[in-house]
Amino acid sequence: MAESAAAPIVSPAGPQFPIIGKSHVKPTWCPGCGDFGVVASVEMALKRLKIPSKDVVIVSGIGCSSNLPHFLSSYGFHGIHGRAIPLAEGIRWGNHTLTVIATGGDGDGFGIGVGHLIHAMRRNVKLTYVTMDNQIYGLTTGQASPTSTMGAKTKSTPFGVIEAPLDPIALALASGATYVARGFSGDVKHLADLVAGAIQHKGFGFVDVFSPCVTYNKINTFDFFRQRLYKLESSGHDPKDIVAAWQRSLEWGDKIPIGLFYAVDKPTYEDLEEVLAAGPLVNQPSGLKGRESLLDEFV
Repeated sequence: MAESAAAPIVSPAGPQFPIIGKSHVKPTWCPGCGDFGVVASVEMALKRLKIPSKDVVIVSGIGCSSNLPHFLSSYGFHGIHGRAIPLAEGIRWGNHTLTVIATGGDGDGFGIGVGHLIHAMRRNVKLTYVTMDNQIYGLTTGQASPTSTMGAKTKSTPFGVIEAPLDPIALALASGATYVARGFSGDVKHLADLVAGAIQHKGFGFVDVFSPCVTYNKINTFDFFRQRLYKLESSGHDPKDIVAAWQRSLEWGDKIPIGLFYAVDKPTYEDLEEVLAAGPLVNQPSGLKGRESLLDEFV
């Protein structure tokens, strides 16, 4: 059914379960922030896949980007700094029929949360992780982040960053992620393709997004990226070739690749965990007397 004001797009489960859309909460990002393109791409991907909003959970940590779950009509969980991934894993294992998407920024995901990220990737948990990578701490008003360019002058590095930036794509490849992609929030349609691919992928889907901070990062701007980005799918890249993916991940300079770097099918954590083979934990008997009264204390 075509999307319109009179006839909202519906899921295969029927009109009582609408596809995700915008929530009543309006985004609070700065005008021109790259994150507007990211939330649009996530919404676009889920609409294309026709996943009922009742079956989607979006989880985040702390940061400008981590407000994203507020702006879509799915279930959401706004967690604490750096803990989006373990929250998403817990939700996924509790009910692995759900589509679970974790979102956050380069500070949340590659700083305080990087340990969780590495282990989720090596476990090949079936979830999608979208990072809005703006090479700066935006919420706390402009400090250097793990992906800030060497030499960048920020509030925390007035004489320039002296640390080499972390490479999220190389990190994902080294950690065992089975779907590794990079997008640009200035190209929403291409980004939506990558997010949809990550959601459909049977394993850990990682999408790092260049999402410029228009307020605090005057280096990695929309124009900076538009002058340098090229798409892997138009360059003959084979996403099944991990060696080629490694080589592409190291490209940074006059030419910077976006697109699908690597994808492979491998057993997921859910496939290999015997307890989950019996079905979602929420549907399994707990064996605890007074289970309902115990749960009632937390509802």
